[in-house]
Amino acid sequence: MDLDTLLDRRRLKRRLTFWRVSAIIAIAALVIFSVGKFGKFGGRDHIAVLEVANVIVDDQDRSNALLKVAKNKSVKALVVHINSPGGTVVGGEALYIHLRKVAEKIPVVAVMGDLATSAGYMTAIAADHIIARQSTVTGSIGVIMQTTDITGLLGKIGIKPEAIKSAPLKASPNPLEPMSENARAAAQNVVTDMFDMFVDMVAERRNMDKKTAIKLADGRVYTGRQAIKNGLIDGIGGEREALEWLSKTKKISRNLPLREVKIHRERNFWGKTLDDVFGKTLISERLRLDGLISLWHPNLQ
Repeated sequence: MDLDTLLDRRRLKRRLTFWRVSAIIAIAALVIFSVGKFGKFGGRDHIAVLEVANVIVDDQDRSNALLKVAKNKSVKALVVHINSPGGTVVGGEALYIHLRKVAEKIPVVAVMGDLATSAGYMTAIAADHIIARQSTVTGSIGVIMQTTDITGLLGKIGIKPEAIKSAPLKASPNPLEPMSENARAAAQNVVTDMFDMFVDMVAERRNMDKKTAIKLADGRVYTGRQAIKNGLIDGIGGEREALEWLSKTKKISRNLPLREVKIHRERNFWGKTLDDVFGKTLISERLRLDGLISLWHPNLQ
């Protein structure tokens, strides 16, 4: 190998060494920057935001997402935006329970939108602080079980339904048979028991005696202005007021970024397609409401 070739190879090696070292330094700087900005494994400190909209049903994916929020040390608070007429009692209860799990770790603020009634209000009282607009519709504290007796119609078209039961109260109420007094009493006991549960939650979370809670829980709705006078909410405003409350009372910086709580859902192709087509229709939501519901003015016609 002649001298010129040897010198060229040495120069090439020096250039390669320079770029390799530069690449290593750049990668190291990127790692240091990422750790400083986003924190180790947890992400950058932030305030999580959960959207609760439309009809509330039991949602295991949402519950799992909230459990992750509670375990994430980078989440310093949770703001829950509610715009819902309510939903199933189980759906409201499950959401309430998991929001309380989050509240054991970090502050939770509920911000009501146009509507936060029935199970929507049950969701709100899980928060440490509730804010609504003056014109927000809220309240409607109560439980309902609905059925329809279509035996008269069936009789007119010559259909006579029959059922063989293990006991008289099995599958009752049932639209294919008139409701007996015993069946009505049994259904009322179930509704009353769930109503007592709801009232107890309101009394505990809003720091009021049960007598007052029962008086407020006659099924009526309240505006935000009426709700604050009756102790059902804590303040008037929106997200800005929620962040101010977190800053003043919990010493959580208002400059922290807001990040939406991502609810990871695993669906097969056809399930996802059908949900995209029909999942947001009012009819599909109504069909999911089976059993006890806590919903303001359901349009079931």
